[in-house]
Amino acid sequence: MVFPFALIVFGIAGWIASFGLTLERLNVASNPDYATPCDISPFISCKSVMLSEQAALLGFPNPLIGIAAFFAPVLIGFAILAGAKFAPWFWNLFLLGHVFAMGFVFWLFSQSVFVIGSLCLYCIVAWAATIPLFWSILGHNLKEGYLGIKLMPSGEFVYEWAWVLTIINYLALSGVIVVHFWDFWPTLF
Repeated sequence: MVFPFALIVFGIAGWIASFGLTLERLNVASNPDYATPCDISPFISCKSVMLSEQAALLGFPNPLIGIAAFFAPVLIGFAILAGAKFAPWFWNLFLLGHVFAMGFVFWLFSQSVFVIGSLCLYCIVAWAATIPLFWSILGHNLKEGYLGIKLMPSGEFVYEWAWVLTIINYLALSGVIVVHFWDFWPTLF
């Protein structure tokens, strides 16, 4: 019964981060000299990231995607708690959306670290919310046999250990950040 709560908690966390970043983007749009509260060092600067080309991949600010997308897990989590049952095709489409979200997270991460050279704290929270959502939904779909392949034992493993897979992802991304920005860490102190 942890699954619906995970959907709700991580969906809310991602939504709040997306909403906060949208508000900051509006502040920057109305006042180009505005310094965001998360511009705290040479490599932790939301403004640097939000003014990049990558921050509006589809022609509008990416956080608007997050505001819309992170609401879905919250609704689905509450629906499950209320007793709703969804068809396998629904779960597969939900997973497909999170496959795209996970790919988007890794692309945005690589762009932030290696191209823009700055990290956005709001973005990091949104990434940190997407990763456990992906692993939880993948595990759920595998466990229930919704993907049309007989991987139920593997699905049980992914479902039960989604939190470990999430931590592994967090550690891998954190390791890249620590190493890549090694020379900048003293600027935080």
